[in-house]
Amino acid sequence: MLHVVLVEPEIPQNTGNIARTCLAAGARLHLVGPLGFKIDSTALRRAGMDYWDKCDIRHWPSLDALRAEAGAARFWFLSAKGNQSYWDADFADGDYLVFGRETRGLPESLLAAETERTLTIPMTPDARGLNLATSVGIVLYEACRQVRGQ
Repeated sequence: MLHVVLVEPEIPQNTGNIARTCLAAGARLHLVGPLGFKIDSTALRRAGMDYWDKCDIRHWPSLDALRAEAGAARFWFLSAKGNQSYWDADFADGDYLVFGRETRGLPESLLAAETERTLTIPMTPDARGLNLATSVGIVLYEACRQVRGQ
């Protein structure tokens, strides 16, 4: 199973869409708090989560708590500031794909400590960035393609 991690997500519609994508891909979604919204939010349900109870979702107080529980699992950190394309990553079953907040991404200190595991989605110079839900879908389905081909 692949894992998608959202660190302090702020927009309920994005989280709802990501949860739907994880359900479709058979991935587990990890929400690292604090969240910028309530889980029972009307906006979350509006994002298509009338089947929220079917999604495999875990909640964590911090990324450190999740990493401690995950043990030796590999974590990949996605950022527009990464130097390595996700195309060059060799994903494996059990990997964690970590995404940051919509407005600020992942903390600079984390990215500096994890340069070998920081990936980016290539974009033209005119693009400032992609929507979080779009980014998760792009990387998650590439990871699924690789894992299912192993």
